[in-house]
Amino acid sequence: MHHNFDEPLNRENTHSVKYDLRRKLFGREDVIPMWVADMDFKAPPAVASAIQQRASHEVYGYSFHPESFFQAAIRWTQRRYQWQVQSNWLTFTPGIVPGVNLALLALTQPGDKVMIQPPVYFPFFHAIHNNNRQLVENRLILKNGRYHVDLEDFEHQLKNGVQLFILSNPHNPGGSVWTRQELKAMGELCIRYGATIIADEIHSDIVFSGHHYIPMASISDQIADHTITFIAPSKTFNVAGLATSVGIIPNARLRKAFNHMVTSIHLNKGNIFGTVALEAAYNHGDQWLDELLEYLQGNLQVIEQYTRHRLDGIDLVRPEGTFLAWLDCRNLPIDNDKINAFMIDQARVGLNDGASFGENGRGFQRLNFGCPRHTLEKVLTHIEQAIRKI
Repeated sequence: MHHNFDEPLNRENTHSVKYDLRRKLFGREDVIPMWVADMDFKAPPAVASAIQQRASHEVYGYSFHPESFFQAAIRWTQRRYQWQVQSNWLTFTPGIVPGVNLALLALTQPGDKVMIQPPVYFPFFHAIHNNNRQLVENRLILKNGRYHVDLEDFEHQLKNGVQLFILSNPHNPGGSVWTRQELKAMGELCIRYGATIIADEIHSDIVFSGHHYIPMASISDQIADHTITFIAPSKTFNVAGLATSVGIIPNARLRKAFNHMVTSIHLNKGNIFGTVALEAAYNHGDQWLDELLEYLQGNLQVIEQYTRHRLDGIDLVRPEGTFLAWLDCRNLPIDNDKINAFMIDQARVGLNDGASFGENGRGFQRLNFGCPRHTLEKVLTHIEQAIRKI
């Protein structure tokens, strides 16, 4: 392995959300933060070099996205996923969460029904509520250690007038990498009932052995015509702070509506460092990513061993993708609403409380294992010792 993912990094005093907001978020600074989904690894050398080279110019004026920016994304999707994307489908967005919000604003009106699949990434809830849309839940079913789509309820909700469906693929926080059959079933139902699909595919590159990410829009031309897809190098290459992502919109009408919304509030420019970082990541990041996946798979095996043999009362919903472990803590002798406080005050670790991902996330905790293995082992040992004291 050429890259040292065991290297310890001090991220304090860098305006890091993960580290420098611990007192504000957890009420104390002595917790090990394992919550927000960025990794404690250096970005690939090619990315750092591209940013440093651009910074050395010393003029940071207005810029645009060159064709090479979009071609890098096109080559990436073709090389990694055999999805042939056309250049006129692509548009810039300043991050995927802004992209989801912009798509929602462009394609729906206040009061319209928007469907999500809890437990799911909590900014989806915020996007719907903050923009005065009506939340519709198609709750996922946890069966045999994996989350599955309740297709009967999915269709029932669509029949009742859902205008927009927001998909998390791979799923955050449950870790399901949706199969072609699952995607096809959801996509065809959306077509039947006239719902547009917003596919957040930010974790698409982080998929483990035995599973394969499939872009929703690659299933068929008909599904592509109803889908806006968002991808980004942010999770994959640990560059979330550069707020740079790409929207893939085959349908000209949807693309026009989305682009009008983006340009009307002047969010189409981006930043020069995000531009060069995306190009470097997608053009030169394959080997780094392959090594990262191997390392993350090793971390996942560590979590499996702890939950199987040492963390009494905690079960792992084994992720098929993402670097996020969804821990089922409902068998701990603790009230579900007090588990997060237990983790903070007794184990001294900062995790995401499952309830923030929806009511059916209550009793769960989300742990980010995108970190050096020694940090992960320290965190799991802290949890183990805290459980023994209950």
